[in-house]
Amino acid sequence: MVTVGDAAPSFELPGTGGSDTEVPTYRLDDALGDGPVVLAFYAFDFHPGCAEQLCSIRDLSWFDVDPDVSVFGISTDRVFSHRAFAEQHDIDFPLLSDSDGGVAEAYDVFRSELLGHRRVSKRALFLLDTEGTVRYRWVGEGPEATPNLTPLYEALEEVSD
Repeated sequence: MVTVGDAAPSFELPGTGGSDTEVPTYRLDDALGDGPVVLAFYAFDFHPGCAEQLCSIRDLSWFDVDPDVSVFGISTDRVFSHRAFAEQHDIDFPLLSDSDGGVAEAYDVFRSELLGHRRVSKRALFLLDTEGTVRYRWVGEGPEATPNLTPLYEALEEVSD
């Protein structure tokens, strides 16, 4: 299990943020070179609970705490679904496609099945410092689990001091 104090598993995933014909690739190691990183795992696009989770993250003033923080949403849905979901909900941070669930497995937030869908992520939040160390971890065990973002925000303040 990946927990606070552990080294975060590295990854490289395609995601939103490019043009309609371009799918950029995001590397965790590159993002860590810029500042702390928030990873928000979620089950799938267009689920009301997942939309609520990501919209709550979108609405926090992350950059007031640390202008170099990177925020990524991660699910097993494809980039094209992510684009439509992000557009519908004005999500302004990249949504990454962990299509085989390998990153979710590496972070111990993988579900083999949920609501008839195979290979999905649990809802989870991780804060990584610039060394790639996990400084905050929350994992929702049930599909309706909703994170309290205050402890994550406070952990970011500590990392950014």
